[in-house]
Amino acid sequence: MAIPTFTPSTKPSAAAHLSDEQIEELGAELDAIRAEIVDSLGEADARYIHRVIAVQRGLEVAGRGVLIFSLFPPAWIAGTAALSAAKILDNMEIGHNVLHGQWDWMRDPRIHSTTWEWDHATPAKSWKKSHNYEHHTFTNVRGKDRDLGYSVMRITPEQEWKPADLIQPLTNIGLSLIFEWGIALYDLEVDRVKEGSKSKEQLKEDLKGLWRKARRHLAKDYVLFPALSGPGFLHTAAANLTANVVRNVWSHAVIFCGHFPDGTETFEEERLEGETKGQWYVRQMLGSANLSGGRLFHIMTGNLSHQIEHHLFPDIPSNRYAEIAPRVREICERYGLPYTTGPLPKQYAKVVRKIVRLAFPGGGEKPADVRQLPARRQANGTPIRLAG
Repeated sequence: MAIPTFTPSTKPSAAAHLSDEQIEELGAELDAIRAEIVDSLGEADARYIHRVIAVQRGLEVAGRGVLIFSLFPPAWIAGTAALSAAKILDNMEIGHNVLHGQWDWMRDPRIHSTTWEWDHATPAKSWKKSHNYEHHTFTNVRGKDRDLGYSVMRITPEQEWKPADLIQPLTNIGLSLIFEWGIALYDLEVDRVKEGSKSKEQLKEDLKGLWRKARRHLAKDYVLFPALSGPGFLHTAAANLTANVVRNVWSHAVIFCGHFPDGTETFEEERLEGETKGQWYVRQMLGSANLSGGRLFHIMTGNLSHQIEHHLFPDIPSNRYAEIAPRVREICERYGLPYTTGPLPKQYAKVVRKIVRLAFPGGGEKPADVRQLPARRQANGTPIRLAG
């Protein structure tokens, strides 16, 4: 899984009309929102995460308990549904967000980024390095963000086309089914061993850590709990496999919709030189997309349906993103920036369309004509005059 090579983009950024002063003003507004939310964290937020954990554990216990009787179809269906929901909650709203340090402010050693381990193939330590640091620091920077396409697909026209890209629509389907294992292999950073920036000894240590985690993961779902079902062993193992696939497909869809639909931008590595906090904020907004839906939908996505807000404030508790979102959207509108959002089916259709389009050479969208862009206004309400 090598880092792909890229050519410079010729498409103008949606933020090209902003002056340096406007970008810093925007950054100051977002800093103020963050400070306000951090200062207001308290007992209600703590009750929220404790409640979600209790629900998740209840669903898992109920699902695994019912699956003891998995020989009976109604028990199989009910147990699989409960276990699928439990695994999604563990992965999305709990594990992902706890490991981001969103709940470290509570000083609770049981719910802390340094002690939490999740029901996922990737060891928490490896995931935090590749995701928290590399992805969230270099979001959508071509050649730096190793999450970009997960190094197995061509997801931006600036990426060099290879004949193997022709099958990437099928690759995408396969990746969705084994998503947690794809992430686990990706986190090994085998490409860095090839390029010499990671030693073979470190790779061996990482492989040992992955195997220690994976064997417990596999034994629990495909040996221990199926054995409790006695003659229903194979039925329970199949139910656990189904629950894992459901969780993988769901998390894959949510994450891809947050990063790759039409409307999101990727950036050249030169953008990082001297990047200010305001410029970093703009990059996060332009490189992310949201999903619309109700409260339960947002919880089941780990509130990554608020991907824009998550990329702006990755260490703020996820239950506060819905509160922040209207304010972020208003800032985007006022500064003439897109706020990409839509329902999951529509956004995922855009992702699939892009993957299919980029499976062939070229595949880029026609650059926007700045003369056709809607009138944008500065922070003070004055219309912005676009060149040309």
